[in-house]
Order: sequence, then C-alpha cells, then structure tokens
Amino acid sequence: MISVEQALDIVKNASKTTLNSETVNINNALNFVLASDIFSPISMPPFRQSAMDGYALNLHDDLKYYVKGEIKTGDNLNTHLKPGEAVRIFTGAPVPDSANAIIMQEKTTVKNAILVLSEPIKPNANIRPLGEQVFKDDLALKKGAKLVPAAIAYLTSLGITEVTIYKKPTVAIVVTGNELAEAGKPLRYGQIYESNAIMLKSALEKADYKDVTISKVEDNYNSTLLLLSEVINKSDVVLISGGISVGDYDFVGKALNEIGVNELFYKVKQKPGKPLFFGKKDEKLIFALPGNPAAALSCFYIYVLTALEYFRGNTNFSLPRVQAQSNSNFVKKGDRAQFLKAIYYNGKVTILEGQNSSMLHTFALANALVYLHKDLLHIKKGDLVETILLPIQ
Repeated sequence: MISVEQALDIVKNASKTTLNSETVNINNALNFVLASDIFSPISMPPFRQSAMDGYALNLHDDLKYYVKGEIKTGDNLNTHLKPGEAVRIFTGAPVPDSANAIIMQEKTTVKNAILVLSEPIKPNANIRPLGEQVFKDDLALKKGAKLVPAAIAYLTSLGITEVTIYKKPTVAIVVTGNELAEAGKPLRYGQIYESNAIMLKSALEKADYKDVTISKVEDNYNSTLLLLSEVINKSDVVLISGGISVGDYDFVGKALNEIGVNELFYKVKQKPGKPLFFGKKDEKLIFALPGNPAAALSCFYIYVLTALEYFRGNTNFSLPRVQAQSNSNFVKKGDRAQFLKAIYYNGKVTILEGQNSSMLHTFALANALVYLHKDLLHIKKGDLVETILLPIQ
C-alpha cells in the first residue's frame, strides 16, 4: 500500500502522454491546451500608443504649448511636433514620433490653442511603447498553456485566428454490480439505485470533458472481461466503478490482468478510497474506483482529474490548496491519510458530519476537502489545516 503523495506522483508521471493535436479556429479553442509554441506575428502594441486622454507633447522648458491638431483612436496620423507643440490625443491613439510625453487632460487648461500644464511632466509619461506586451517574432504563448478566456483574447489581439491544440481524451465509465437498479424503476429487496455513473459524468462535464460514454455490467467474469476489453480499446481513459476489491464477485482486477493492463498501483493508504487501482495499457489510462460513492468522488478529484489534465498537456494543473482556519474539532481513527468533506469560506473551513465513504449527502454540501496527512492525528478548532478547494462553482 502506497502513500497519497506516491500515488499522485505515479499518476502524474504515467499521464504525460498527450493525445494527437489538431488545428482549430481560435473561437473553438476555449479550455484546450496549446500543442505548440506561438510566436507573435506583430508587435503589441504595434505602434507607440496613448495610455489616456490628454495631450501629446514635444517637451521644452516651459509649461505652455501650442496645440496644432488632434489624433483620435484609429487615426492614421503621425503629426510632426516641434519643441513646445502639442496635439490633442485619445486613449489608444498612435503617438507621433516627435512626441515624448503625454499629459492627462485633467492637468491642463487650454484657451485659443494655447495649452498650459498645471505641473511639469516627465519624458515618456503615459506612452505605451511599441512592443510593450510582445515584439514581433517573440514567443507569445508557450506550448502547454491552457487557453483560458484571457489567453484567447491575447492571441486574438495579435491577429491569430487558428491554434494547434491537444485533443481532449475520450472517457468511458463502467459501472459494475448486480445490486444496482436504475433510478425511476421500483427497487427490489437487496437493491440500491445506481448513482456513480451520473456522478462521474457530471464531474467530467463540469471539468469540460464532454466525450463520455457509460456502460454497465453485472458481476460476471466473462461479461466483465468482454466489456472492459471493448472500452479500453475505444477510449483514452477508463473509469471503473466497483468490483476492484477481493470478494468472490469482484472480477475487475482479474479481468484487467488478463487484458494486459499494467498495474501501477493498487491500494492507497487513505480514507476514503483505499481500494483504488491505477494502471496503463499502451497509452490508455485505467482507474478502478471504489464502489462507495463518496470514496469514488474523492478519488476522482484527487487523482482522475489530475490524470486527465496531464494527459492533454496541462502539466501545470493542480487543485488549489490553501491553509484555512478550522471551525471544527476532529479526531482521526487509524494511521491512514484522510480527505474530509468540508465547507470553506473566507479563510475558514468547517468539517462536515457524515464522513462515511458511502455517504453522498455530506458531499452534496461540500466545496472543499480537508487533507489530513497520515501523521496528523487530530484537528483542534483554530488550527490551520490544508484545504483542497473543489472545482464545483
């Protein structure tokens, strides 16, 4: 049995197997990861630019200037100014080559084309220089950058219309168990409604993974072997819910072994989620998650989401972790690391009741997990605790 930190390192290293790339219109690239460096086709700004509304000056030793014109945003003018001359200018407009400062309009008075400054102005004040953001042919954005809205806008401001991105992985969810019934149908004695599939699919969609399939299989070895072979062949990442323990009707581990999945770890010294399996077949990633819903969801956030992001090139990914002041007392039983469902707000965190691995009602309220390292045995109210913020907003 390995530690949480060891398991997470193994997941990261095994998941650096980015998919094929494709070129897409930048309008369709949101939240994808760049598959190649992008070099700027222009300087930005492409000309010296006014940072405010005011007057562009060719400085001299007096506070009085003669105003000889106006340059609006979008004008294609390069008015020549002699020392002591000025031109009315607006934010974003091109600054004449002969101007060496801009004074904001609030610090001036003007009458009969004579501009008077209320105070001296320093050279280059309020001028955005050519290439302040990036120069032509310089690196604009590195391979591996996630195309968040600001990145999309930045590249568009450089005139870029297409980008090469990594494709997102396809994900298959496989749910096992004879005891599972479909919601909306009557429950027979001994059955429970199956919820892990919709839980995992919803978590994937929230993380912007949309190419997801769901399959269900009863506790039968041949059926399990056949279905797992099929989904591993067709999908990049496979999430199996249940059937990984060592009971008489848990067939997942045996089937994965026969298929040729290389086991990278099985069982993590954590609670919930101890019976977690992670393996690889060629470039395919396979997780066998615990059947208990809260355990499965905890493992999804800590391990699966990390694997998905690394797999598509986002190797800077990690869920935010903060030190928060605990509003709760908690005593840990045993020596395993523990992920506690909690509510984080404004620098403080409250550990919720109902931490059992089968209980989802607490998880439905949680927006964070308090992480107790294996050597941390208790939490006192007021202690600072490591808190993982969940991507649920």
